[in-house]
Amino acid sequence: MSNFSVPFVAPNPASWGPPKQQDGDETASTASSSSAPTSKFDLLPYAPFGRSDRLGRAADFTSRGMSHQGQDRRGYRGTMARGNDDNQEFQYKVDAEEQSSFQLVDTSKSTSNQGRRFMTPAARRRQHATRLRQVNARRQNQDGPGSSKDRFSNANRRGGGGRGGGGRGGGYRRGGGNWQNRVDRQASVSVQADWKQVEELDLVKLTKNMAMAAASAGTVSTDAPSGVEDLLWCGFLDTYNDAYDKVTSRSPVPLKRVETKEFYTVTTTDDPILEDLAINGKGNVFCTDAILSHLMTCTRSVNPWDLVVQKLPSGMLFFDKRDNSQFDYLTVHETAHNPPSASNNDDPDGINTPERLGLEATMIHQNFTQQILKQKNTSDRKSFQYPNPFFDPDDSDGMEPASVAYRYRKFDLGNDIKLVCRTELHGKVKKNSQSYMTAFALNEYTPLPTSSSKDGQPTQTAASLANMISWREKIDSQRGAVLATELKNNSFKLAKWTAQSLLAGADQMKIGFVSRQTPKNAYDHCILATQFYRPKDFATQITLSEGTMWAMIRMFIQLLQKHPEGKYVLMRDPNKALLRLYSVPPKTFEDEDSDEEEEGDEGDKSEE
Repeated sequence: MSNFSVPFVAPNPASWGPPKQQDGDETASTASSSSAPTSKFDLLPYAPFGRSDRLGRAADFTSRGMSHQGQDRRGYRGTMARGNDDNQEFQYKVDAEEQSSFQLVDTSKSTSNQGRRFMTPAARRRQHATRLRQVNARRQNQDGPGSSKDRFSNANRRGGGGRGGGGRGGGYRRGGGNWQNRVDRQASVSVQADWKQVEELDLVKLTKNMAMAAASAGTVSTDAPSGVEDLLWCGFLDTYNDAYDKVTSRSPVPLKRVETKEFYTVTTTDDPILEDLAINGKGNVFCTDAILSHLMTCTRSVNPWDLVVQKLPSGMLFFDKRDNSQFDYLTVHETAHNPPSASNNDDPDGINTPERLGLEATMIHQNFTQQILKQKNTSDRKSFQYPNPFFDPDDSDGMEPASVAYRYRKFDLGNDIKLVCRTELHGKVKKNSQSYMTAFALNEYTPLPTSSSKDGQPTQTAASLANMISWREKIDSQRGAVLATELKNNSFKLAKWTAQSLLAGADQMKIGFVSRQTPKNAYDHCILATQFYRPKDFATQITLSEGTMWAMIRMFIQLLQKHPEGKYVLMRDPNKALLRLYSVPPKTFEDEDSDEEEEGDEGDKSEE
């Protein structure tokens, strides 16, 4: 049997743990036996620690440096509970005698007001800004890199941190710092209680589906029409004036008001030619080029709109627009990041509201299409088989129809779909040629300078003025940059114009760049430049696929063919990228027309 030697345990009646060995202590005399171990840790300092603490770095002797190094809150609270002065033994100690003889010497050069040089106001502002940055940097260092103030300021610089600000800088679309600039639009028509929703389409998914259908053989064909036939030509066309090719921003041409021309925006069911073609069975789907191009490019739209679709018992479809709607008015900066807003305190006259801008853009477009033609010499005018179907010579009152040729065309889309569309051409490219053209006008929109907000920061409109390109400065040297900006801000409008030119079979598309004489004058304009584009090449430039256009209209036709006969309203949600199809009573929107006709008859009787 082996002997087990009991180790020495020094008694310590004062506290728990081994006693301290001091000279003259009874415990020290007791520990002087042969089995008493030497106290080798007696002179070493002791630092308290917690098992839950995490080491920030190797050989981290100070607990004070661990508080802001990304530690969890539990360890931080534990360290603060024990105090930051526990490890004073490990701190660097300065000799008291050396400290008493230390003195800080200022070696900076003294400045005097007599030798100070003159500073320009710009240099003084830069110096003041540098001084402010230094002061802010000192305050930030005093607050600490992990303080709540620093985290709050960083969140504000990113655009509204937290869970609601978005993971990549908050920003405009995720409820960040620009939430006050969001535009809440109203629906183009009020949904009545007796309307029944039958379909709902997501425009984002619709765009992806059309792209997939174009890449592979999907349920909707993306092929071009197998056959295109010209049924009728109506109206006349004037010849384009070549002098407008030489217009520059240094020699602009004032835009004239055409007051003796009549413009017609007749809907499908009010067109007598389309009515005769439907009776003669020339097709089973009827619409105008404005409506057809709108449906083909509707995935780019942002503003609310609505269309009326009537399905007859025979299966014929008529795509219509409502009377007195905003459908025929052009939009301005519809797809821009900061579209025009109706609530602008710095625009007391209201010339930059969406409604006023739409009316201004429409008038500019109409005047431009007639001014660039040779109207004085009628010998160059080409008249077609039938006159303008909407012009009444007996009720002209000194007016004449505008130079427009209505080209009624039939497109064979397959699957027994015969689409008849009324398209428009605006002029001839040359005198004795068969090249036809369409004309459109882009107008420069410059928001009025706005004042600062309540917190002293510039508003979003004031900040966007610095990023805008001035047409008068860049239209001659950087026309591509100007057009690229318009493609971003007016993507839907340019896509519609391109689709209309393709439907009409135009050889050229003329685009004019028109600007206000002064930013606050919405009535006087000037033409800064003009440019010819081939419609197919321009469609490629703006990433508009002709196959996707035809696939879109095929999808709408197939969608309506599976529903019973009746009247339907297709409308876009004002604030979401959604299309909704409603089944409405047959007399919807007809009461308004009858009331307007009665008011007109009463007015005529009172005049008599």
